[in-house]
Amino acid sequence: MLFKRIAVLHWSLLIGFALSVLALNTARADDVRPPVNSHADTYSEGEMVVEAGKVFGGTAKGLADAVHSVFQKYGEPNAYIKGEEASGAFVLGLRYGVGTLVMKNGASEKVYWQGPSAGWDFGGNAVKVFTLVYNLPDGSSIYQRFPGVEGSAYLIAGIGVNYQQRGNIILAPMRAGAGLRLGASVGYLKYTKSREWLPF
Repeated sequence: MLFKRIAVLHWSLLIGFALSVLALNTARADDVRPPVNSHADTYSEGEMVVEAGKVFGGTAKGLADAVHSVFQKYGEPNAYIKGEEASGAFVLGLRYGVGTLVMKNGASEKVYWQGPSAGWDFGGNAVKVFTLVYNLPDGSSIYQRFPGVEGSAYLIAGIGVNYQQRGNIILAPMRAGAGLRLGASVGYLKYTKSREWLPF
């Protein structure tokens, strides 16, 4: 009789312990939730294809390929600029643009850019521009000169892509439009809060 009571108590304790462990594991599993947004600080490739499509419309057939090539090189940006520009060159050139800087944290502000270029570069254009921006700590950090990265101009599926860099901040402007020109030019773009007609 005593043995039977000990056995029942033993099994009761084992079952109680097992249920406690199961309840604890279930609670822990509920506490570990996947992140709501895995791109909390940066934009995904899909987001950028959609936003760039709004800028270029139906003129950019190879837009997804162009965006993908930049993502392969630099990953996910934390801001972008959507705008338009006009430029012209006969060995020496000038470029003027205006757009809106949009950061992942929701901030946005107007931005202008202008700058000279030099090199084997001829022609003129009026284009839509979509620029992927990397490592931008805040909106005010865009207002400086960004030299072009020499030899980084590409034509990808009808979209002109080149790279500019100042310190850790990298810009990847993509252009599509009438008279698209893509030469082996070197120069810089100066980003400002208001229009400046002198590009230097």
